[in-house]
Amino acid sequence: MIKNYLKIAYRNLVKNKVHSFINITGLSVGMAVAMLIGLWIWDELSFDKNFKNYNNLAQVKQNVLMNGETATGTSVPWPIGAEIFKNYGNSFKAVSMASFTYGHILTLGDKKLTKSGTFLEPQALDMFSVNMLKGNRTSLNDPSSVILSASTAKVYFGDADPMNKLMKIDNSMTVKVTGVYQDFPYSSTFADVNFIAPWELLSTAQGMKQQKDTWRCNCYMAFAEVADNVDMKAASARIKDVKLSKVDKSELKEKPQVFLDPMKNWHLFSDFKNGKNVGGRIQYVWLFGIIGVFVLLLACINFMNLSTARSEKRAKEVGIRKAIGSLRAQLIYQFLSESLLVVAFAFALAILFVQLGLPFFNDVSGKKMVIPWGSPLFWLVGISFSLITGLVSGSYPALYLSSFQPVKVLKGTFKVGRLAAIPRKVLVVTQFTVSVTLIIGTIIVYQQIQFAKNRPVGYTRDGLVMLPMVTGEIHNKLAAVKDELFKSGTITSIAESSSPTTGVYGTNAGFDWKGKDPTLAVDFPNTEISPDYGKTVGWQFKDGRDFSAQFLSDSVAFVINETAAKFMGLKNPVGETIRWDGVPFKVVGVIKDVVTESPYEPVRPMLYHLAKGGVDFVILKINPKISTSQAIDKIGKVFKTYNPAQPFDYQFADTEYAKKFGNEERIGKLASAFAGLAIFISCLGLFGMASFMAEQRIKEIGVRKVLGATVFNLWRLLSKDFVILITISLLIATPVAYYFMHGWLQGYTYRSTITWWIFAITAAGAMVITLLTVSYQSIKAALMNPVKSLKSE
Repeated sequence: MIKNYLKIAYRNLVKNKVHSFINITGLSVGMAVAMLIGLWIWDELSFDKNFKNYNNLAQVKQNVLMNGETATGTSVPWPIGAEIFKNYGNSFKAVSMASFTYGHILTLGDKKLTKSGTFLEPQALDMFSVNMLKGNRTSLNDPSSVILSASTAKVYFGDADPMNKLMKIDNSMTVKVTGVYQDFPYSSTFADVNFIAPWELLSTAQGMKQQKDTWRCNCYMAFAEVADNVDMKAASARIKDVKLSKVDKSELKEKPQVFLDPMKNWHLFSDFKNGKNVGGRIQYVWLFGIIGVFVLLLACINFMNLSTARSEKRAKEVGIRKAIGSLRAQLIYQFLSESLLVVAFAFALAILFVQLGLPFFNDVSGKKMVIPWGSPLFWLVGISFSLITGLVSGSYPALYLSSFQPVKVLKGTFKVGRLAAIPRKVLVVTQFTVSVTLIIGTIIVYQQIQFAKNRPVGYTRDGLVMLPMVTGEIHNKLAAVKDELFKSGTITSIAESSSPTTGVYGTNAGFDWKGKDPTLAVDFPNTEISPDYGKTVGWQFKDGRDFSAQFLSDSVAFVINETAAKFMGLKNPVGETIRWDGVPFKVVGVIKDVVTESPYEPVRPMLYHLAKGGVDFVILKINPKISTSQAIDKIGKVFKTYNPAQPFDYQFADTEYAKKFGNEERIGKLASAFAGLAIFISCLGLFGMASFMAEQRIKEIGVRKVLGATVFNLWRLLSKDFVILITISLLIATPVAYYFMHGWLQGYTYRSTITWWIFAITAAGAMVITLLTVSYQSIKAALMNPVKSLKSE
C-alpha cells in the first residue's frame, strides 16, 4: 500500500514538473535557512558547555553607585577571592583570582611573539576542567611555571617536547613550561587564552602585597565554583557585603554590592543596566529563531497554495477513487505521502544548500560551525523536522482535496467557487507580510549602523596608528625614536597614552570640585597622555588650550571633555580647580566629546592629564604624502632597532573603531540574507499562483481578446488581484515592523529615528517585485492566440 502511494506520488511529481520544481525548491530553501539558523542557535546555546562544572561556575562581579547610576563591573580588588573563601568557604568548592586576558610578549630564545594569556591560581585548572595533554592540574603550583595551549606549544617547539623548557613573559618573568593543555573550544569564554601562568607570579611582579590600600584597585577578575549542594542565588546573597568592611570610607559612598554571575549567563545574558540584568545576545537567538520558523512557514505556504490551487485538476481523480471504494483516510494518506516525498527531496537538497552556504554563513556570523554528520541527534532532529514540515505543509491540501463529493465531481457540477480562494489569498498575504517585515527591519538595522558611523567622534581617525607598548624601552628612548621617524618623513606627529584612542583602559575616583554633592560617588575615565597627544589625534577645542611642555604647571592640569564640564556644572570650566585625592588640578582646556567607547552610547565625563612615566601606547600620525604600507615598514624598522625585545604590533584607529559595529553589521547581513530568501520563496509561490490563474482563465482571456481587449488590459486584469493582496500585506506589515523595530532601537541611547521613506521604499520595492514576478505569466497568457484556447468551444 505504501509502495503504491509513493509510486503515484512520484508520477504526479514528474507529470507536473513546474509545480514540483517550485514546491521542492521553495521547501529546500526554507529548510536550509531553518537548518542554518538551527546550527547557529545550537552553537549559541552550547557556549561554554564544554566545562564539566558549567552549572556551578560563576564570575564574581559588583554593582557600585557611580555618577548617580548603578554600574555593574567585572573588575574586583585582588584580595576578594581569599576573603570570600575565608568567610564563606562552606558555600564554595574553590575561588580563584584571575588577570584579564590580553597580549603578552612570550619569548623562547630569539623567538618573540605576542600571545594572549592569563594568570590564574592553581585551583582554577580543576574549576575549569582544563584538559592537560602534558603535565597535570597541579602544574601551576610552582610560582615560576607556565602551561601552554597545544597550538602555542606547536608554534614555539614544533614536535619537540616543551616540558621543563625556560621561556620569558614580557621580557621580565622567567618561567618553566610545566604543562600543555588542549586548546579551549572557539565557543568558549577562554577561546583566546594561549597560555596560563600562576597568579602568584603576577602578584609578585606587581607588588600587590606591598600596596598601601589593597582593596582600592578594582583591576582583576575572580571566579568561583559553588559547592554541589548550594544554590547559586543563595551563595550570591551571602557574599553581597564582603567589601563593606574592607574598603576606605570614601568608597562606602559607592555602596558596593558583590554578586555571582553564573557561567550560563556570561554569553547570552551579559548586559546590565542600572544594576539589573537586561539580557544580551539572547535577543538575537529569539530573533533568528523566529525568522527561521517564518521562512520555513513561507515555504510550507507555497506548497499548500499550489496544491489547493490545482484542486480542480485532481477533482476527477478523487471522485473516481471514492466511487470505487476509497475511504477518505486512504486519500488523506495518499496526499500526505506526496507531501512527504516532496519534503524528502527538499531535505536532501536543503542539506546540499547548507553544505554550500555554511562557509559564507560562518564568515558573516563569525562562527566555525560544521554539519555534524556523525551525530545521531542531528539526523533524528533532521528527519523529525522533515516529517513535521511534511505534515504541516501537506495537512491542509490533504484534508481539502479528500473532502470533494464524488457525485458532484463525476457529474461535472463541481466548481471550486470564489470562497475556496480565500484561504490561498490569506496565505499569500501572510507570506508577503513576513517578507516585508523582514525587509523593513533590515533597512532600519542598516540605518542605525550608518547613523552611529556618521556620529562626530571628536578626533581624526585617518592615518592614526596605535602601538601597544609592553616594555618601557620606547618611552626611555622616545626623543631618538621621534627624531628617526621625522627624518624618515613617515609621520607628522607622535604621542604617548595610557589608553588607545578607541578605548578606555582606566577609570578613577576621588575627584572633587566646587559645588559637588558630598554624597555623590564618581568614577571617570582618566587617561594619561604626553603633551603632543591632542595635536596627534586632532582634538577639537571648545575653550582653553592644549597641554604644553613649556608650562611646568601643566603637570597638575586637566583637559576635560564637554560632558565632564556639564556633569560638574562648570559654566566657565577653564581656570577652575578639580581636586584628585586632595591634590588640586587646574582645568586648562575643554574639548569636544571624543567617542572612545560604544558609538551607540553617550560619552562619559573624561579627564586627561600628563603622564609622569611610561604608558601603554604610542600614537602616531602617518604622513599623508607617503603610502601607508611604506610608512609602516619604515616605522617597524625604527621600533625594532630601539626595542628589539618586543614584536612590532600596531593597530589602525579607523579599523579598530569599525570593529565596534561588528555585531550590528553581522546581524544586518544575516537579516538581509534571510529577508532576500524570504522574498525569493514568496516570489516562487507568486509565480506558481500566477501560472495557475493564467491557466485557469485561459478561455476568459481568449474571449476578451476576441472582443478587443489589449495586452495591457489583460495584464492589468491578471495583475490586479496580486497588487491588492500585496497592498493588504503592506498595511499589516508596516505597523508590525514599526512596533518591533522601535522597541529594538530603544536598546540604544544614541539611535536613529524611523522615517516614512523606509516604508515607502519597501512598499515600492514589494510592488515592483510582485509585478515583475506575475507579469511574465500575465503577458504570456495575454499574447496567446485566442483560436487555440477557444477551438474546443
